[in-house]
Amino acid sequence: MRISNFVISVCILVISCLLTSCDFKLKPFDEEEVDTLEIAIMRYDRMESLYLTTGDFSALQQMSTEFPNETRTLIEKVLGLGSVDEPDINNKLLRFFQDSTLQTIISDAEVQYANMEDLNKQLTDAFHKLKTWCPNIKVPLAYAQISSLDQSIVVGDESVGICLDKYLGADYPLYKKYYDEEQRKTMTREYIVPDFLGFYLLSIYPLHNFRDATPTELDLHVGKIQWVVNKTMGQRFFKTRFINIVDKYMQSHPGEKIEDLLSNRDIKRFDKYR
Repeated sequence: MRISNFVISVCILVISCLLTSCDFKLKPFDEEEVDTLEIAIMRYDRMESLYLTTGDFSALQQMSTEFPNETRTLIEKVLGLGSVDEPDINNKLLRFFQDSTLQTIISDAEVQYANMEDLNKQLTDAFHKLKTWCPNIKVPLAYAQISSLDQSIVVGDESVGICLDKYLGADYPLYKKYYDEEQRKTMTREYIVPDFLGFYLLSIYPLHNFRDATPTELDLHVGKIQWVVNKTMGQRFFKTRFINIVDKYMQSHPGEKIEDLLSNRDIKRFDKYR
């Protein structure tokens, strides 16, 4: 995505604190377990779709019992419908999605993402690399959901939600009403895993002086994250001059570990490569 959009999303991530206070669903993998690591995206979207299109109460119960924290995040943080504890909140959620446009989005998302094995493999391969470079990194629970074009990736407390409605393709008719051509280029299936990794890494390695940081400091911090994502994916999904600065730095410091690059807060070390 364009650096401006990514930075705006970073601001939303930091300021609105989508990190929810839920029970841990993950465990860190020991080094010997890396080879057996396998990620499968949980299909929360299927329960959600069933409830939002048919009003099936059993689907709602499944959402609430199997994904209570993700349901809370969707209702309270992503959609902003109110507290999940409100007596009428489920009906409010159902009514919200009765809009014909949202019903179309739900249907199209379920068709396009009937099979997600390719994404499971990409995430598994990516975290194999990340666990090799950063052994202490935790592997998040990954789940798919449908929102209302509010977010692309939602980072929770050790879980990461993929909003399928934001990845329906650059030529998806509805997108042309709200997004320019450059934005639509990244609203595709191939950007799901890079975005997933980028936002998750940002949640683990935040810019701690965010509110006092200059635009350049923020851009360089995001550039670090995006450089690592590109390296992890083996492809330049993100292309900015700040990523190029980080690349020059890393070429001049071949012994620096990626974990050190991510955790080191000193942005000034990139100055001579600007």
